[in-house]
Amino acid sequence: MNDLKACIIQRDRTVLLECGHPGFEAAREKLSRFAELVKSPSAFHTYRITPLSLWNAAAMGFTADDIARDLEAVSRWGMPAGLLPEIRGLVSRYGKLCLQKETEGGEGTLCLTASDSRCLDEALAVPALSGMKLERISPTQARISAEARGRLKQELMRSGFPVLDLAGYHTGQALRLEWRQAGGGKPFALRSYQEEAVAAFEGVTGSGGSGVLVLPCGAGKTIIGIAALERQQCECLILTSNTTSVEQWIRELTEKTTLDPAEVGQYAGERKEVKPVTVATYQILTHRRSKDAEFEHMRLFNERNWGLIIYDEVHLLPAPVFRATADIQATRRLGLTATLVREDGCEEDVFSLIGPKRYEMPWKELEAKGWIARVECSEIRVPMEPALRDTYSFAAGKEKFRLAAENPAKTAIVKDLLKRHPHAGVLVIGQYLDQLQALASAIGAPLITGRMPQRQRADLYASFRKGETPVLVVSKVANFAVDLPDASVAIEVSGSFGSRQEEAQRLGRLLRPKSGDNRAFFYTLVTEGSKEEEFAVKRQMFLIEQGYEYTIHSAREVRSGT
Repeated sequence: MNDLKACIIQRDRTVLLECGHPGFEAAREKLSRFAELVKSPSAFHTYRITPLSLWNAAAMGFTADDIARDLEAVSRWGMPAGLLPEIRGLVSRYGKLCLQKETEGGEGTLCLTASDSRCLDEALAVPALSGMKLERISPTQARISAEARGRLKQELMRSGFPVLDLAGYHTGQALRLEWRQAGGGKPFALRSYQEEAVAAFEGVTGSGGSGVLVLPCGAGKTIIGIAALERQQCECLILTSNTTSVEQWIRELTEKTTLDPAEVGQYAGERKEVKPVTVATYQILTHRRSKDAEFEHMRLFNERNWGLIIYDEVHLLPAPVFRATADIQATRRLGLTATLVREDGCEEDVFSLIGPKRYEMPWKELEAKGWIARVECSEIRVPMEPALRDTYSFAAGKEKFRLAAENPAKTAIVKDLLKRHPHAGVLVIGQYLDQLQALASAIGAPLITGRMPQRQRADLYASFRKGETPVLVVSKVANFAVDLPDASVAIEVSGSFGSRQEEAQRLGRLLRPKSGDNRAFFYTLVTEGSKEEEFAVKRQMFLIEQGYEYTIHSAREVRSGT
């Protein structure tokens, strides 16, 4: 036993990290490279080492030896027997199967090459591959149609065989663009980590051109996407989460590059323009006239000879877009996100169809360098009035959560917090429209929901940026890709059960650098002694993994100003 080390490592690939240990931060940083946080009670955080977490680490260049050294450096009681060989075996699977261009089978074929014949035997035995017409041409090679490239990778990944795709990409239609000069006539310059992210996406010859870059909100993911486009010099399709984000991408493209506005199209809402650079929403791609009808706008993937497709907020990618992406594996694909967490469990599909994680920048590292704001996170426990407590006691499961989430006593706490931050730009964020309407009325602030016309939303966001409207009440429509750099306080009054990605995105609204002390405040209001407490712990898990700590306060403390 070594009391100087912070972790207890167990045979089932779980790792317990002691929160009060002096080596906590160093151990957390090491674990974040190859393990996932699954529980976060106050004494010990529980991490799990999964095949996917290991393969993402391998894709970023970490070897089995690197992972073993990190584990041995933090393990209090040494390594359980058999664990390191198991981890080495899983890591070694990445690269055992690779796809390459096939020289003898013709233009439309690829070659699946295995490290040994047994590996190919196991891969070809996967039942889902039976209809793909793989032709074995040697003990370690099989020929397959290039059209099956995506489905092959997806099914093999689901069966525990990650495929290293070295088949290359077509160049797409050429498009000339350069960065515009920044202020003072100086050339536009990327930050160092943005340069690193673009280089990681490009990769070495043959291995780059598809993958996911993970950076916090406010780190400039849009700029990184534009930088990748500038390097590729090709026509590009950009997919993002909402119309507000579409407009932001178009604004950045036309202000920061030499692209003519006529070369940039918006494909959302009433405007359906297909230009050399087209920005569309996931919503429009998945729109159809009826449940049984075709996704008529999915043809956008083939409207032009795209050389690059950018998936903004890739953790939100809907299933129909995954299916379309499986068919365009010869096109370079870049995913951008603040978190790879998906509440639907489809992280493996992101890995196989968009690409593995190529780069990740820890949130706290950017905070330490001043690139994003320092955020103080607080959970405020709000009691129930006796009448609500009685109703809650007899309610069913989901109804219990909603009653707790809409607890009317939260309104008084919101008012107190607004008094505490009288000169701040404040976002009051929630899930339920009835609750938000009542709150907006109580505090005299405008309410933005998905029902509000896009133009009206844009006007309110602009008014907020100018400081004319200091408080906005917003529904989940503001969770993603809304650029509000002056927002320095967020008050979360309700959320989507235990959604980790939602919590990360909501805190992300505050991360743009601030003038002065570069500090922001994130409050989450939770009804005391209710199901909402349980879900709040789950929501906070991703941010805790990033190094954020939630201090717990009672409503009484807030009311008294302590």
